[in-house]
Amino acid sequence: MQTLSIIVTGKVQGVWYRRSTVDKGIELGLTGEVSNQPDGTVKIIVTGEKEQLDQFTLWCKQGPPKAEVTNLDIKELPLQQFESFRIRRF
Repeated sequence: MQTLSIIVTGKVQGVWYRRSTVDKGIELGLTGEVSNQPDGTVKIIVTGEKEQLDQFTLWCKQGPPKAEVTNLDIKELPLQQFESFRIRRF
């Protein structure tokens, strides 16, 4: 198990990126949270097995149909446990 921080840059707000991220994370058996950031990016904290995380990050590069992803900034974090995968609103 490992936890990743993924910052998604591009046209990723207002295109169902967060909802689609939750759906994909649940489909892959991952847990975590996703949120819009004030700078227009989307931040994802996700925990799971390496194979599922690899599939998830590949999906994040594309996102939902209306998204235009230009960059992913992926960093490994200390292990974090989540009960589910959810949208975090501030």
